[in-house]
Amino acid sequence: MSRLGNLGARLYQGEVGYDFVGKRMLWYGVSILITITAVVALAVQGLNMGIEFKGGAVFTTPKADVSVSQATEAAEAVSDHIPIVQELGTGGLRIQISGVDTAEADRVQKDLAQELNIPAEQINADLVGPSWGEQIANKAWTGLAVFMLLVVVYLAIAFEWRMAVAALVALIHDITITVGIYSLVGFEVTVGTVIGLLTILGYSLYDTVVVFDSLKEGQKGITKQTRFTYSEIANRSINSTLVRSINTTVVALLPVAGLLFIGGGFLGAGMLNDISLSLFVGLAAGAYSSIFIATPLVADLKERDPQIKALKKRVLAKRAAAEAKGETGQDEADEQDGPADLAPAEAAAAGAVVGPRGRGRGRPSGRRR
Repeated sequence: MSRLGNLGARLYQGEVGYDFVGKRMLWYGVSILITITAVVALAVQGLNMGIEFKGGAVFTTPKADVSVSQATEAAEAVSDHIPIVQELGTGGLRIQISGVDTAEADRVQKDLAQELNIPAEQINADLVGPSWGEQIANKAWTGLAVFMLLVVVYLAIAFEWRMAVAALVALIHDITITVGIYSLVGFEVTVGTVIGLLTILGYSLYDTVVVFDSLKEGQKGITKQTRFTYSEIANRSINSTLVRSINTTVVALLPVAGLLFIGGGFLGAGMLNDISLSLFVGLAAGAYSSIFIATPLVADLKERDPQIKALKKRVLAKRAAAEAKGETGQDEADEQDGPADLAPAEAAAAGAVVGPRGRGRGRPSGRRR
């Protein structure tokens, strides 16, 4: 078995673990700091909206002896706007200029033809109105609202309302961070960006539901025992699914990283940048929130319940009593689990005989004294 597999088995069995829930105030602070940075970036810099949302013109040229950098300088000089130039597979160029109306597009087309030494009639000009981008944005907002509503309803039914609230907070956390990164980096927001943002919602929710399902199984009959608090059971759920969450996140991030750094960085594919950046940031933020935000928040909400509060008091009181007797509270068996699971002194008091497993509990050995 590999080291990671061995670690996963030990985490699942509770032999080792990290106190994620116990340090939740630290994770909350980190998330709040990142979220505030993202909100400030959005308020100060805003988003670099693409041509689909601002309107503009797209000029397509035939194959010519003009580099991308030369075409970029020429387009910026004739339009007074920062263009986006991409080389097409045919050898031609696609020059995208935002904020250009019909009258200005005709002038830019003629000036580009002169600067690039290409006949004006061979340059194809397409105008893009901002209304189409607005329709896409409105549909995206509608889809996002419907998705979150369905998520809350489903999780409230399948699990409980506290988990639904925590998952909703985690989703908002992931979207805010992703959009804030777009503002900080200055990447153009296109339709591909919207697609990427909507895609990461499913990935983010998947990791969260995996942990919630483990927590749901672990909390069965929780009030009938005095060995673990709810926060400790939540922490064990995170640790038991930690390696699985890491594996699925890394496997999902690797191809997205290839799109972002190779396809977008080296090949200069703009659309790949638009989609891959939102996916990359969203997947990483989703994995983070499922471990450090969603489950600790469920523990916070759950421990406000009177029964869970009373359970915590009983657990702590039992441990304090055990420590006073020189015993360890964690090593004591649950008094509700039966005499076989009790510590030797408690088992004897309950009438059980502590000995080899071959003998039944409380049965005589068969030997006469």
